Amino acid sequence: MKYEFSDEEIKELYKTIGKNVKKYRIEKGYTQLDLTYEMGNKSVSLISACEPYTNGKHFNIEHLYKISKILDVPICNFFEK
Repeated sequence: MKYEFSDEEIKELYKTIGKNVKKYRIEKGYTQLDLTYEMGNKSVSLISACEPYTNGKHFNIEHLYKISKILDVPICNFFEK
């Protein structure tokens, strides 16, 4: 049986991930700029667009892996509702 995923369900997942990244980033004392530099990026635009899921921008698995290592948070925590 094939499971059907609605667009809304996927959007909510991306929003949840973004909110959790922001929550842990703030808890660990990182600004968006700090996290950007630690990830090896030069522009804060990725973080600032993905945290609120602006214009469909979202974190990919590489981003989440790097963020989890930098913030010392298990990657699965980003998926918690």
